[in-house]
Amino acid sequence: MKRLENHLIGIDEGEEVLFSDFEHNGPMWAGEGPRIARRVVTFSEPFLRPPSVQVGFSMWDISNAATARMDVRAEDITEDQFRIAFRTWGDSKIARVRVNWRALGELEHAENWQLY
Repeated sequence: MKRLENHLIGIDEGEEVLFSDFEHNGPMWAGEGPRIARRVVTFSEPFLRPPSVQVGFSMWDISNAATARMDVRAEDITEDQFRIAFRTWGDSKIARVRVNWRALGELEHAENWQLY
């Protein structure tokens, strides 16, 4: 469990289109086997420590000709940014994916100072 140590808490959120591979026959649509798409997201202002980040699908467009195999997660979370990672595998055909995200964590405040 992550414990927040001060009273100034920030919530940042947004939405990212990770890819749209249908139009140009890209790897998520035309490929097979393990595939990954990543997108770096920068927070609107830095957190004091790495926040908790939640990601989820807000839109997916997939073929019904194959099994839909999809995994989305937040990786490499720092005070300033994180990375969304979308994975698929097998014969899944993914045309488009949009992901929403929310970060919750401590912010800098005037009482948070260090002597040295």
